[in-house]
Amino acid sequence: MTSDPTTRALELLSVLQRGGEWTAAVLAARLGVSTRTVRRDVERLRRLGYRVDSRPGPSSAYRLRAGRSVPPLLFTADEVAILVAGVRLIAPRLASAESAGGADRADDADSALAKLENVLSPVLRQRAHAMDLATEVLDDAHGVSVQVVGALADAVAESGRVRFGYRDRNDAASVRTVDPYRHVYRAGHWYLVGFDLDRDEWRTYRMDRIGSVERIPGTYRRRDLPGESLGRWFDTDFGRGRDSRHQDAGHRDPGHQ
Repeated sequence: MTSDPTTRALELLSVLQRGGEWTAAVLAARLGVSTRTVRRDVERLRRLGYRVDSRPGPSSAYRLRAGRSVPPLLFTADEVAILVAGVRLIAPRLASAESAGGADRADDADSALAKLENVLSPVLRQRAHAMDLATEVLDDAHGVSVQVVGALADAVAESGRVRFGYRDRNDAASVRTVDPYRHVYRAGHWYLVGFDLDRDEWRTYRMDRIGSVERIPGTYRRRDLPGESLGRWFDTDFGRGRDSRHQDAGHRDPGHQ
């Protein structure tokens, strides 16, 4: 028996989702709890918007009302608010290969939120609608390819070496071979922090200037990240000692590297 009410509710929902009528005694035995706990967990599911029918009496029983084939997800209202805000904040900064414009990125965000709402309970769906209605992002962000972000994220997770085309702030083209370590969002831009094998040092790359990413066979051996923290490394001009937080951002662009 677990004491965590969310885990218990998930287990109860999983049983009820199989269909049919379940007596409180059978549910209690199956889940390793008391019939009183079963009643409390059923009420918890109802508060979350699940429609659980009950048959009262000495042999009380419960049935999950037929409806959606995918059960609503058990998020809290605060978690839903974070998810909706996160989608709205990130959408202007990411673009698929097919959708490079801001309107298309908004369409992608709308599609993602619609899919999320489809698997939320009615109560949480209402919170998602409210959060979306109240949220507006005023930011002229530089769009980054979703495909580039995804390929680099996979490489970071798998310690995979990559090669990609890159254009610096002077529009000079080069090909970089890099061990990628982190995505960093800073001052309106996404950066890749990685160890450049040709230059034998840590570098940053503005991700909106990275072309298609090619994985190189094999993996790399992880190094310690530069500086006491990446934030401090950025703030001290990549470890050179100058505090860049007080410099004019127009005169310092780490993406030039």
